[in-house]
Amino acid sequence: MIHKLADVHSNASIGSDTTIEAFTSIAEDVIIGNNCWIGPNTTILNGARIGNNCRIYPGAVISGEPQDLKFEGEHSTATIGNNTTIRECVTINRGTKLDRGDTKVGEGCTIMAYTHIAHDCIIDKHVILANGVQMAGHVQIGEYAFVGGTAAIHQFVKIGRHAMVSGGSLVRKDVPPFVTAARDPLSYSGINSVGLRRRGYSIEKIREIQDIYRIFYVSGLNNQQAMDKIKFEAGPTEERDLIIRFIENSSRGMMKGPIN
Repeated sequence: MIHKLADVHSNASIGSDTTIEAFTSIAEDVIIGNNCWIGPNTTILNGARIGNNCRIYPGAVISGEPQDLKFEGEHSTATIGNNTTIRECVTINRGTKLDRGDTKVGEGCTIMAYTHIAHDCIIDKHVILANGVQMAGHVQIGEYAFVGGTAAIHQFVKIGRHAMVSGGSLVRKDVPPFVTAARDPLSYSGINSVGLRRRGYSIEKIREIQDIYRIFYVSGLNNQQAMDKIKFEAGPTEERDLIIRFIENSSRGMMKGPIN
């Protein structure tokens, strides 16, 4: 159902059983899936690709032009996965040709009010971004991660899957998988054990992850020494290998260890 006071371009593709409320504007090059609810006073611009069963609340702006001086008006997209909720006044910019040309928010995500997701960011599935999170361009966040309210994330930062970043944090370095990041400056504060238990991780698996990070963050070794020790002492598992790949592929460097 499209409200008579909504402004929907005739070439926009709108799925079945999707509701578009009053005073919402939808541009020509937009695709919206089935069974979505697009609230009043929402703006959905060219390049938006929105999946099924999504809810977008008043004041949100989806697929705005990148706030990047290198952007030259090229065609690019902002993709929203199925079953994702985008709350009031969220802004999601589309990608640029200098990266992947797409900003992606995965399936089952919750993006809370006033959050900004800049150009070419990649948000994996089931991520929660609390109110007012501010993301610069090219940020990547792994599945089931949680970022607390008003956190600010530097461009090109990566946050690993199942990580939790505390509210108000300044995230300048990469945050590895499965950890809790807190304090100022942002530093390792243990394992995200609550989140891992909620996701069905066993006590044994959580202890395995804790042991790996004790070597990396608490043993007093430098990063290379710690990595060598992890590879030698920790048996190969999916979690161990994920942690190793994340650390070895970090371009901005890892966040600090615990602060005494």
